[in-house]
Amino acid sequence: MTYWLCILNRDNWKSVLTHKVWGVSVRHRNTISRVEIGQGLLFYVVSEQRETRRLESAVCGRAEVASDVFKDTRRIFTSKTGEVYPLRVRLHNVVSFGEIPFKPLIPDLTFVKNKKRWSGHLQGKAMRALPEPDAALILQAAESHVSFPAKDSC
Repeated sequence: MTYWLCILNRDNWKSVLTHKVWGVSVRHRNTISRVEIGQGLLFYVVSEQRETRRLESAVCGRAEVASDVFKDTRRIFTSKTGEVYPLRVRLHNVVSFGEIPFKPLIPDLTFVKNKKRWSGHLQGKAMRALPEPDAALILQAAESHVSFPAKDSC
């Protein structure tokens, strides 16, 4: 199965869990147009500062694409710029695995060529295709965590 790594913040992960939808901005239309029904999505949450603590980047869950790309301008995602991420796909088999720290995976991820400046492989992207070995590595790490129903979040 082909997997995509979807990059988002924790608030938007909660929206994915609630609405069973993944969305991107219009500037990422070429990327999301390559997504096909039945492909897998892995959700990567970025590091964030929340009150007095730093939340590190992590992989939180997975889902399968259940629809072709469609446009919807309902505001279900948060954005500092007011973006609504209108290009969307419906999801099914949405699973939250809690937070799997991303940094320990970096040495073994083949798509990360520069291990010291690894974040450059994700910055400015909404999503990216994952090589099969990388998806397998992340899914294997997820198996060691307890999976939760989709209503739970990171």
